[in-house]
Amino acid sequence: MDNRRKFMGKAVLAGVGLSLAPQAISFAGSRPKAGKRVGIIGLDTSHSLAFTKAFNASDAAADLGGYKVVAAYPHGSRDIASSVDRIPGYTEEIQPLGVEIVDSIAALLDKVDVVLLETNDGRLHLEQALEVFKSGKTVFIDKPISASLVDAIAIFEAAKKYNVPVFSSSSLRYMENAVAVRNGEIGKVLGAEAFSPAKLEPTHPDLFWYGIHGVETLYTLMGTGCEIVQRTFTPGADVVVGTWEGGRIGTFRGIRSGKSGYGGRAFGEEGIMDMGSYGGYRPLLVEIAKFFDSGKAPVSEAETIEIFAFMQAADESKKINGQAVSLQAVLDKARREAAEIEI
Repeated sequence: MDNRRKFMGKAVLAGVGLSLAPQAISFAGSRPKAGKRVGIIGLDTSHSLAFTKAFNASDAAADLGGYKVVAAYPHGSRDIASSVDRIPGYTEEIQPLGVEIVDSIAALLDKVDVVLLETNDGRLHLEQALEVFKSGKTVFIDKPISASLVDAIAIFEAAKKYNVPVFSSSSLRYMENAVAVRNGEIGKVLGAEAFSPAKLEPTHPDLFWYGIHGVETLYTLMGTGCEIVQRTFTPGADVVVGTWEGGRIGTFRGIRSGKSGYGGRAFGEEGIMDMGSYGGYRPLLVEIAKFFDSGKAPVSEAETIEIFAFMQAADESKKINGQAVSLQAVLDKARREAAEIEI
């Protein structure tokens, strides 16, 4: 997973502005204010370490809300080697940042006010999120929110049942130019294209594991309303074309060979804008802090579910040699299956 590791490594530096110098970072030794204690579930991703370094820095910016990571439960994927292999190292690295390691989610929930569900393996998210929901604690679920559209729907239904705020997002949503387009910089968006690495992981549907970064970028630009999805697959790349209501067209390119990267372009009534380079984690962390403060998700349930329906429809299109798949049909089937899950 070279592309994934390169991206994560760059993001740790770009996203939180940290130096590699050994003495460059100091961390607050005082206990956080009541309501500001953060717990992490899952130390199998570099996000856990990078997010902790940002929140726990003694000079953390005010827009990070005063939140501090105080405890972590390491697990975490148990059978994806690229994730499992990270747990011992990240467990060791995170403790000097003022983080206590606990042996269960229940123990974690006793020590914290809000939760970052960072487990890299989306198959575990519904089970882990349910335990958090039942405690009543607000939770951010890192991408992918789940390893299936059915579980994604079930997670949101459970959040409503237990009246717990939840949201999920890739940090790619918060690229500066993507936010500008979303806020109307080029008028109504008539079409867009986005690209990202799309490394495959056998335990997850093809785009759920890493292609979600580019799909989330596409949805940031286009918004909801996709009706038809068609996918062309080769070992080295994916091209997924979505047709939105009103005939707007959005395209995702997933990269598995050659030079990789993140970006896109939006075509609006008043201009065309390139997305530019990825800016790191910090904008996402600011949104997470705001979410913890307000309980109001910056990304709607409807949009997150449609992102996963888009990726699921792309999988279905692949199975039938690139024929068009109705997004609504995929959603309807998944909602019926989700209704059978006990939450």
